[in-house]
Amino acid sequence: MRVECTSTPDVSHTGRSSKATSAASRRKGKPGKAEKLRLQREEEERRQQEEEEARLLAERLEAEQWEKECLEKEERERLEAKQIEHREEEIQERGALLEEKLEEAKRWKRELRIKAKWDRYMRCDGSPDPTIPQEINTYMSLWNDEKNEDFQSVLNKSDLVMGLIQELDSLMQNAPPEALPVMQNAPPEALPVMQNAPPEALPEEDAVRYRQTIRELQDLLYRKFNDATEHLLKNATALSDIDTGNMQRVIKNQKVTLCIWVNLNKNPRFKGYHFEDEAIGFDLPKPLAVSSIAVRILRTAYDHLSCQSYTFQPRVKESDEAAAPAASEVVESVAEEPAQEAEEYKPSESVTAPEEETKSEGRKSVLSSLSTREEQKPASETEEKPGQESEVAADSRVEEAAEALPPAPASLLNEERAEDLLEEDVVDLRQYTTLGGVYYFDAIALPPQCKQVNGWTMVQLLEGGLQIFPYPGNAFLLNLTSNTATSLDVDTAVPPPVGVTFRVPNDVMFFEEPQVARWDPEDKTWRTDSITQSTYNPELRQLSFKMDAFHTFTLIQDSHLNMPYESWELRPCGSNHVALAISSTFTEILLEIKDDRCKLASLSSTDCDLALLLEQWMSPLALKAVMRRAGLNIFPEEDSARYVIVNKKSEAAEDTAYKEMALLCDSFAFGWSKWNHSCGAEQIIIKVKEWSQPPDTSEESWALYMLNPHRTQRLKISESSEAFSAELFERSEFHSTLYHMIKDYASPDAMEAPKNTHHLFLDCVHQILSMTRVLTYS
Repeated sequence: MRVECTSTPDVSHTGRSSKATSAASRRKGKPGKAEKLRLQREEEERRQQEEEEARLLAERLEAEQWEKECLEKEERERLEAKQIEHREEEIQERGALLEEKLEEAKRWKRELRIKAKWDRYMRCDGSPDPTIPQEINTYMSLWNDEKNEDFQSVLNKSDLVMGLIQELDSLMQNAPPEALPVMQNAPPEALPVMQNAPPEALPEEDAVRYRQTIRELQDLLYRKFNDATEHLLKNATALSDIDTGNMQRVIKNQKVTLCIWVNLNKNPRFKGYHFEDEAIGFDLPKPLAVSSIAVRILRTAYDHLSCQSYTFQPRVKESDEAAAPAASEVVESVAEEPAQEAEEYKPSESVTAPEEETKSEGRKSVLSSLSTREEQKPASETEEKPGQESEVAADSRVEEAAEALPPAPASLLNEERAEDLLEEDVVDLRQYTTLGGVYYFDAIALPPQCKQVNGWTMVQLLEGGLQIFPYPGNAFLLNLTSNTATSLDVDTAVPPPVGVTFRVPNDVMFFEEPQVARWDPEDKTWRTDSITQSTYNPELRQLSFKMDAFHTFTLIQDSHLNMPYESWELRPCGSNHVALAISSTFTEILLEIKDDRCKLASLSSTDCDLALLLEQWMSPLALKAVMRRAGLNIFPEEDSARYVIVNKKSEAAEDTAYKEMALLCDSFAFGWSKWNHSCGAEQIIIKVKEWSQPPDTSEESWALYMLNPHRTQRLKISESSEAFSAELFERSEFHSTLYHMIKDYASPDAMEAPKNTHHLFLDCVHQILSMTRVLTYS
């Protein structure tokens, strides 16, 4: 028997072998320490190599940038040197075109002014010359002595008075008359100047005298309106209405409207009256329903009150005081004039004249800190001392001159202090403008009525002239006591308010709801207090409000609503004819300038009647005046930057830019650039393009130019660029004037037009640009 032996594997040995194989394989897949070091060295070498390459690249780029900057610097220095080398030549060439034309316009206007003075001297229409004291004083004295004039007669004479005031005001603003034919189609030797005269030094003594005469004419006119009202009221019974038993009447001309109602019936249930044709009415407080009163609403299209306010003039800065002439010298020069000129006319006193009210102690005229005013002496005392007549005349002349000066507070040392003096409800007339005229709203005590006795007309005469009926006052207290009210009721009772409803004048534009301001005769300021329950219907243009008493009132609007402008563009329309388009938040205004005239050509979003303003050619100063009266103010004042956020530009740089734009506007269009707000006060950036027909409206047709007092350059950036850069346009150069800068890219025909620009047209465009100040207020 054969036995086979089978060997059994060694399980423990086999397990050890597989574990060794697994460990070896693991050691083979994981790099060893040496391998790790090698990889780290390679990574470090690669990083160092990349850093070296980056460093070399940065150095190369830096070297290239440095080389580029050096080349650019050298090129810029070369261009600057070239510009400096030709600067005198370029300025002289521009001066031959620009300055000579402006100087020629000044010469022409001086000649026109001389001719106007001679024509005024030779005028034989019976009107006095307001610049000659003897004539104007005689005229005022004679008219002041006339008694019992009816209201229509006073209205007719008021036109002459307003003409004299306007004549003096024009002389103070150096504006020549506009009575000559227009320059269009006239030969060069017969072209008249129809715009404002250049600023010329008016002797200070003449300015004081003119202001005094204006003030006296205003006072006389208001006093004659009061006298004529009193004369009318004395015949109220004879003129009463049969249906109502009261008297109501309207008398008016183009500038003045009198609406008067007389309470003859004394109906206790009477609530108010509305003048239908004039679209104005009032609500009468109940205590006055049984009183012998008349209610007068005297509307004047002009404003003779605002100029009396201390907020009317710009704030006086500390630096300005040294430049201002000594007021004492002005007084002395006025006081030295012949006494008979001052005594020919003495305005009579009137308790109702607004200028006769007591002045606030805190608001004084320019001369108040230099001289002590004496109290006005009674007439009897003056008559007892005839030997002192000349001295009294001189003193009176000095006081009148002091009162006639503008009420600008010269004692104010800075703007902050000036603002601190304004009370909360006082209207700052540097920030707001009165619109639509002034409404003198009064309750008047009814004077004794005329009586017919045996064919004679008899009337009781009272001293003091027209008497204002106080409200709230005796009438309110009497009404309370008649109803057996207690003393506590009298002390705590609130008098019923006076209501007014009227239609806002249709020739005035309000971009916001009209605000009402009342005149304070004591402080001589417009105020917004004491006015309640104001409601406005824009569709009917009807405004209603209530006041605590009878007050003179007006409407006000922010003078800077349309500032800053959103954009502007000056574009040619033909030979010596351009259009200036200004866009603001509320409207778009288009002005046209042709020859020496300008006009408001169009206006968007208007809800009023501006037929008397639109399409009317006039001088720049006249256009500014009528547009501001209509509520369209796009003419900043010298201190408007205090009320509008703007990037203020250097006045010299701005004026130079306006002159060159006026020179080139016959063949080039100029426009607003957003980058102008990003640069400094000495830099001005505008868009320019050569005008063509048909016009190229693409944005690419515009080029940007930067102007400063030293040089002018064309910029590489455009309006659509993301950031501002002063880099020069490719292959561009520096020039000393905009004229020569544009010449590098303009056609010969375009550069020929400025040589043929008329000097009066150039001067007119320069005035409009200087008045609108589009480079700063955009």
